[in-house]
Amino acid sequence: MLNMIIFGAPGCGKGTQSKLIVDKYKLTHLSTGDLLRSEISSNTELGVIAEKYITKGNLVPDEMIIEILKKAIDNRPDKSNGIILDGFPRTVAQAVALEEMLKNRDMSTVVLIDLHVDNHELISRLLYRGETSGRCDDNLETIKNRLEVYISNTVPVCNFYQNLNKYKAIDGMGTIEEIFNRITLVLARCT
Repeated sequence: MLNMIIFGAPGCGKGTQSKLIVDKYKLTHLSTGDLLRSEISSNTELGVIAEKYITKGNLVPDEMIIEILKKAIDNRPDKSNGIILDGFPRTVAQAVALEEMLKNRDMSTVVLIDLHVDNHELISRLLYRGETSGRCDDNLETIKNRLEVYISNTVPVCNFYQNLNKYKAIDGMGTIEEIFNRITLVLARCT
């Protein structure tokens, strides 16, 4: 079973690459962003609270994300060859909780793939996405805050997975196909 994490700053291409990985390896895609947006659009109690954090570019509290993720992992299709986590974990506390959650389900992560993209390109991609998708969190002020939050809260997750020997950095610059080829080379060595 291939359980993996796709990782990187907002706008690095996690969602795009996740779709390709899901198709090739028949994994269940668990995007915390998608799960949260679903809660928000359904106007659930959790969604109302989460929206207040997201619109300011802040992270949703760990406990809320972990509960959403537990439910999604437990409800994944039986035919799935594993899971790809997109947007989680974002803090070391979430990484610890994830590893414990998976262990309790006789599962474990195989690799964290970290897509590296320079800041200028990230901002450019996110502004373009904001123009084309209408996402309220893709504006310059919020993007800058999200990148600062990423650097301070999320980058330490890389060290956590390096210590577990499950970390692989990937150059996230280039065409979608070039980046995907780099990812498949890493996954070939992991499976």
